[in-house]
Amino acid sequence: MKENKTQKATFGAGCFWGVEDAFRKLKGVKSTKTGYMGGHLKDPTYEDVCRGDSGHAEVVQVTYNPEEVSYIDLLDLFWKIHDPTTLNRQGPDIGYQYRSAIFYHNLEQKAQALISMEKLQSSPGYDREIVTVIEPATTFYQAEEYHQQYLEKTGKKSCHFF
Repeated sequence: MKENKTQKATFGAGCFWGVEDAFRKLKGVKSTKTGYMGGHLKDPTYEDVCRGDSGHAEVVQVTYNPEEVSYIDLLDLFWKIHDPTTLNRQGPDIGYQYRSAIFYHNLEQKAQALISMEKLQSSPGYDREIVTVIEPATTFYQAEEYHQQYLEKTGKKSCHFF
């Protein structure tokens, strides 16, 4: 029997449609799911999250093979596909649900995320403070089916600002 060598990573970087599309294209990523994490409401719907009263972020949960793509590679993509210096906003999308967030699944991910963020903050071109939150992963609630691979299903090329 073949051993399952996949791991999970969860990121919030604004509208989850474009975030999912970016991660799906990365070699070593086995699957992606859009959903909600980091809130207090059990079984939130898209409408609950959009109203802003559930506390959840729109996230993408990435299942990847660490022998093919590292968590550091995932973090590098995460930083490139959104602006981690805008609080609760990405492009035209405004609200707590669009916050920049890394939800770590183990202490190694936490350490790598913190180092990665510190390295980025001290790099040239980052004169504004990075506001990304780094928190332990909580219950992942998968988004409604029509949100899964949305850009692919609709033939759209981007999610507003990509």
